Amino acid sequence: MTSNTAHTHFMIYKPYGYLSQFVNNGPKKNSKKLLGELGTFPKDIMAIGRLDEKSEGLLFLTTDGKVSNEINSNKFEKEYYALVDGAITEIELSQLRSGVEIGFNGKKYQTKSCKASFLSSDPNLPPRQKKIRDARHGPVTWISITLTEGKFQQVRKMTSAVGFPTLRLVRVRVGNQHIGTMQSGEVIQLNDSPLTYL
Repeated sequence: MTSNTAHTHFMIYKPYGYLSQFVNNGPKKNSKKLLGELGTFPKDIMAIGRLDEKSEGLLFLTTDGKVSNEINSNKFEKEYYALVDGAITEIELSQLRSGVEIGFNGKKYQTKSCKASFLSSDPNLPPRQKKIRDARHGPVTWISITLTEGKFQQVRKMTSAVGFPTLRLVRVRVGNQHIGTMQSGEVIQLNDSPLTYL
């Protein structure tokens, strides 16, 4: 895809505690942190997809609605590292891979098959601002979950469905773009559409 100077694009590491939006008309709008606090952005900028307030990691921003729609389609894998409460086993990972039943919009929803695996070591992620319960208070396990769909809080609901609530959730990859060594709150302006990186 060729560069389009009419539009502006960014890649950010969304920190914990931020909403994936620039305007908040909700009831607690004065107490919520918004993406605009991370830098100076064009007035028509939008987040491509969302990470909920307690989730962190890779998020693209764009002024191009077509790019946003393309990335939000189910064409691109989205990989998450999840720290779950307890010693999850291959049995539960297999259940996650096959799909589990979660609640979505007041109805039951069967998730599509996905990739799920143990992480071989503790991922070298930036520290989170809010302290996380650690292994001194019982076992915890880091796993990787890769989806092509993205319902609201889907990964959290999936790990809870197999009995292992998520303590920390970080999106580390969209398509071919990995978060790499980005730090929490870091903003990188892209020279081209995010689609060229995916």
